Amino acid sequence: MLPSSDEIRAALHEHLAWWGLTRFTTDREYFAWQQQQLSRADLNQLLAQADQKRSGDRLDDIAFYDLTAQPAVLPVLYSQRYDYYGTVGLRVMARVGSATRVLDFGCGVGILTTFFARQFPDQEFVGLDRSAVSLAVAQQKARELGLANVCFDCVDGETEPLPGQYDLIVATHALMQAEQDPGIPSESWRTFMRAHDAGRQASFEQRTGLGVRLDRLSTVLDQNGRMIVCEKTRQLARRVPFQRALAERGLRLVEPPELIRYQSVEEVTDDGPLYHMQKGGAVLLDWNETTDLDDSAPFDPSNLLRQSRDPDAPLYENHKPSAQSAWERLNDRRVIQETTRQEPDGRQLHIELGRSEGLVYLYCANTFDQRQLVIVEPTRAAMLDSYYQEITGSMA
Repeated sequence: MLPSSDEIRAALHEHLAWWGLTRFTTDREYFAWQQQQLSRADLNQLLAQADQKRSGDRLDDIAFYDLTAQPAVLPVLYSQRYDYYGTVGLRVMARVGSATRVLDFGCGVGILTTFFARQFPDQEFVGLDRSAVSLAVAQQKARELGLANVCFDCVDGETEPLPGQYDLIVATHALMQAEQDPGIPSESWRTFMRAHDAGRQASFEQRTGLGVRLDRLSTVLDQNGRMIVCEKTRQLARRVPFQRALAERGLRLVEPPELIRYQSVEEVTDDGPLYHMQKGGAVLLDWNETTDLDDSAPFDPSNLLRQSRDPDAPLYENHKPSAQSAWERLNDRRVIQETTRQEPDGRQLHIELGRSEGLVYLYCANTFDQRQLVIVEPTRAAMLDSYYQEITGSMA
């Protein structure tokens, strides 16, 4: 009989504790513990290496993960990802199914790889990563756990072909290394739609390293094999080209994508969505390029003054894509000032200050899907006027 979801969750928490990870709910508690565990020199080295990693250079990336695999650093750094492991680990676990040979691409120190191997002792797991230091830790932990169904291999999927053949590939936070890349802009600030531009798509895949990694994974995935992937693609500007890259390589959705949300200590992190796909076969579900993953509450402009609220807060404030539909629903909009211009990084930016039904609003939109709508009473109009001047002044 399969274990219940509560039993699997309990097993995962026990597994994370065995790895030395601790769950914290406040930044104060976490950083106090961090300072107890690490010296000032360790912290400075970690911060410096993290700054270098953001450059996108593959050697800096490897050096960062080599450092995080050190015995003193590992539990401290990876405890920040405690809820990530719980959220993603449980969802992948529920989809392993009858796969006989599973690749965990970009497995790092093997925290989730060893968990999957423990839960599926009759199935074979292979963890690949380009940090040799991380893999040495993974191999040692697997030996300590007595796992005979998991092995690890040091391979750089950006520069080397991958070994083996698999009927399931798992890749979470391992396909796109350029976390700061804004993606592909929409056709204008008024829309979220993107033209099918082969040149821009190829450039995105090259900049992020996505293209070469997907090509290498495709060669080792069995015909009709499955893939489970999750990347930092919450914004549509990154999600659309990511999905197009998956579809171009013959991957078809098995089920609707699921938005992944978890805590990083106090901060809520929106990743995802998590995709469960199959190579080849009939098209079961369409790829969705809309903003339907935005979970904001419905907007009713006629109800703003009747809602109970903090008197120091705006009547309404929305920084999500749904701010556009809320702006469109404002009745009798009268624009006081507006600016639309092209920015040096290629994005088109629009800022609008206006009135609607006796209220004052500020609306910002750009072609990388960032939207912001703030609405206040007329007595606080100066606040939005100052904000408008600040934004447009910084654009000059």
